[in-house]
Amino acid sequence: MGKSQELYNKAKKLIPGGTQLLSKRPEMFLPDLWPAYYSKAKGCQIWDLDNNQYTDMSYMGIGSCILGYAEETVNTAVKNAIDSGNMTTLNAPEEVELAELLCDLHPWADEVRYARSGGESMAIAVRIARAKTQKDVVLFCGYHGWHDWYLAANLADDEALDGHLIPGLSPRGVPRGLKGTSFPFKYNDVDSFLALYEEHKDNIAAVVMEPLRNVYPDKDFIDVIHKKTKDNDVVLIVDEITAGWRLNVGGAHLILGIQPDIAVFGKAISNGFPMGVILGKKEVMDAAQDTFISSTYWTDRIGFVSSLATIRALQKNNVVEHLGKMGKKVQEGWIEAARIHGLDIYVDGIYPLGHFGFNHEKAILLKTLFTKLMLEKGFLATTAFYASYAQKEDDVQRYLKAVNEVFSTLAGYINANDIETHLETPVCHSGFSRLT
Repeated sequence: MGKSQELYNKAKKLIPGGTQLLSKRPEMFLPDLWPAYYSKAKGCQIWDLDNNQYTDMSYMGIGSCILGYAEETVNTAVKNAIDSGNMTTLNAPEEVELAELLCDLHPWADEVRYARSGGESMAIAVRIARAKTQKDVVLFCGYHGWHDWYLAANLADDEALDGHLIPGLSPRGVPRGLKGTSFPFKYNDVDSFLALYEEHKDNIAAVVMEPLRNVYPDKDFIDVIHKKTKDNDVVLIVDEITAGWRLNVGGAHLILGIQPDIAVFGKAISNGFPMGVILGKKEVMDAAQDTFISSTYWTDRIGFVSSLATIRALQKNNVVEHLGKMGKKVQEGWIEAARIHGLDIYVDGIYPLGHFGFNHEKAILLKTLFTKLMLEKGFLATTAFYASYAQKEDDVQRYLKAVNEVFSTLAGYINANDIETHLETPVCHSGFSRLT
């Protein structure tokens, strides 16, 4: 146990939940052993508080650092913004420049509002939709953050959100009066969508969906959503916070044939600096003037300049092609290593956002052991891989060599029926749970 774990033990006494983000809790990876804190990072390399160096082949800043850590052009733009004054009584002109660029990349859109995180950007989008339609109900599929409009789904059914990526999300603290305002449907399931739509069609403000996460949308599914939202003037919101900028420069909806009224961006748009975008059609976005949506730090200069620099780097360096190429190599590497060593796994997700899992009754133990063994080889790794421009061929080759060795070790544990013997730590968490 090094300095990072010692500090994390202190943090759990001072910070409810230990960290600000569920996805960064050490318990989600390797309880008691995961290097919880970093001292510096560059490219896809991270140094912990004991100066141990790791290659990040996991989430790359939970999907935010699409170009890599401390990318030079983005950092230079941010440093210049700081030197010129990040926050003043007046507005930063870059917010207009960014709005023009975003509308150029998305010809269907006319207007833009900004925030500084994905979850709050989604809350703003839902507020605008409700203001536009003067209706309350939101139908959604996918994961969309922590705000009341979303967690309200679990007021009606404690398991309503379990199929939306993170089971166990508690709605405690969400006003009971919001019960019956949000309902989940399954992605690519026309029947589940139509059933909800018919039940609530007189009071639907918005349909919210990710354009894709693990699988591509069926044409029938998209066609039905288009027809129902247009027929009843329901606002269609696409959450591009995770998928955006990875399959193309802009929103994935552009290449999937999805025609939204609002698209929401975060994470990768600014390569690790806080930013959120709500982009939409004029007739919908103008409703933002009929409700109060305002915050001081939505005007800071860093968000705008980091987004502009990131988008230009994506365009200049053909980053999208690189992400797909590296992600494909990793997914194919998982499959081949599992075949060689007789492990039963499944692989899912688009190439830039892939993941695998063990088809085994002790899958959660195997996942924890995989992370432990990969950490010992110098990799931050879990059963997911978020591709970044900083991860080059050599990084992927070294990673897959380590995966092959670890899969061989795991196969030996399974064959000897002594998986638990080698764990030496509690199993990783698979959803939301209290730490104390």
